[in-house]
Amino acid sequence: MKSNKSYLKRIRVTRNGKLMARAKGQNHFNAKQSGSERSQKRRSVSINLTAKVRRRFLPGS
Repeated sequence: MKSNKSYLKRIRVTRNGKLMARAKGQNHFNAKQSGSERSQKRRSVSINLTAKVRRRFLPGS
């Protein structure tokens, strides 16, 4: 089974095997948020996938 390429482009795997992705909610309507809130969204966040989702999108892992 192939892995979902569009999904793989949005995540990266760290050396320890953690999955990192872009923080949500940073595409538009950010002007009204504080500067610290905007800078927090620029950082990557760790994501936890259920076994079902991991099996569907990342069959090799």
